[in-house]
Amino acid sequence: MNFTSCQSSVITDIFPHRFHIYDIDPQFHEVGEKMLKLEEQQFLGEAICNLSDVITKQNRLFTLKLGVSEHNLPNRSKFGELTVHAEESAGSKALMEMVFHCSDLEIKDLLSKSDPFLLISRMSENGTPVPICKTEVRKNDLNPKWKPVIMSLQQSSNVESMAELHWSMHEAENPLMIECFNFSSNGKHDLVGKMVKSIAELENMYHSGNGENFFVPASNAHDCHSNEVLKSQVILEIGDILQYYDPAKRIPSWGYGARPIDGPVSHCFNLNGSTYQPEVEGIQGIMSAYTSALRNVSLAGPTLFGPLLSTATAIASQSLTSNQQKYFILLIVTDGVVTDFQETIDAIIKASDFPLSIIVVGVGGADFKEMEFLDPNKGGRLESSTGRVASRDVIQFAPMKDVHGTGISIVQSLLAEIPGQFMTYMRTREIQAIS
Repeated sequence: MNFTSCQSSVITDIFPHRFHIYDIDPQFHEVGEKMLKLEEQQFLGEAICNLSDVITKQNRLFTLKLGVSEHNLPNRSKFGELTVHAEESAGSKALMEMVFHCSDLEIKDLLSKSDPFLLISRMSENGTPVPICKTEVRKNDLNPKWKPVIMSLQQSSNVESMAELHWSMHEAENPLMIECFNFSSNGKHDLVGKMVKSIAELENMYHSGNGENFFVPASNAHDCHSNEVLKSQVILEIGDILQYYDPAKRIPSWGYGARPIDGPVSHCFNLNGSTYQPEVEGIQGIMSAYTSALRNVSLAGPTLFGPLLSTATAIASQSLTSNQQKYFILLIVTDGVVTDFQETIDAIIKASDFPLSIIVVGVGGADFKEMEFLDPNKGGRLESSTGRVASRDVIQFAPMKDVHGTGISIVQSLLAEIPGQFMTYMRTREIQAIS
């Protein structure tokens, strides 16, 4: 079982920036960028600007007239405009592009070859892996080559400043865990093998042309943490979309069903360990807080949603009272079946009056049939202990294994109802959209 390393490059700012706009025929939408022949597509125009032109404008928005230089096209005055928006984030000036491929992978499926994908994690200071990205699944392939994986140096590092980042990169202080799994539609992915290498070691492997063998842990460690891998996958894929609707990327994050070292079981505690402040910085902040919490608490039942729902509803209620134009989405990932049925229903019905949607994802091998009552599309009308019904649909529940079985992405499946729930809230509150 051989692993061949990555090709690596650093992308930096180059001035000026040239933008070419094409109309891509639908039949080429699935073709990768490197394989797409732009000369066969319809050219719509081009524009050139310097980065300084953008960042000196108000709101860092710069509108350019599209035109032509080498292309001889009719209607030169009807090319339209291109608006460029610049954002700055620490560590964004240096990116890595890595291409992974494997050979002679183990056959894990009974009637076909394996369906491998890679999960890439950075190693935290306490040795816990923090997932940062994953590849696509390569169907029926024992010698897969995945699409390029692009990540920032900051993503792969535990350090905060670019000065620290520069030092640690050259000192090979940033190990990455690369795990290869065989995809399974029931969500229980089989571990094929894994390796831990620093960025510098991966670069050396690339330049030398040598591969590296995966290893499989002697104990069945994957079974012990497979649910945590699935939870991480859900958080990464859903969170990566939702975080861009929060400009500040400050995300309240809670844990539940766990016992701190010196306390009772808690069903809603700040994931970052803070007494008063539940917010973390972006998706990587969630993953770091999550992996750290796993080191400092012991998991315990029962599975209760009521406290989580009440906490999220209180935040949405406070925002509404303060006349803030905000809409909230609560993502709950669980590997157990909820036991506080009525309290959960009461909390959902109360939440329907506020700017809040709820997504519940079941991971692992538990029988989630009993939880279909959460989703009105599957279980019928919800009714509170006082006989009240929800003012609108605010919740969607899906076992992850069922989502995989549909052949569509987790993101597409679980976020499909959010726009409708948001618009229903806007209509019931008679809120006009800002044009």
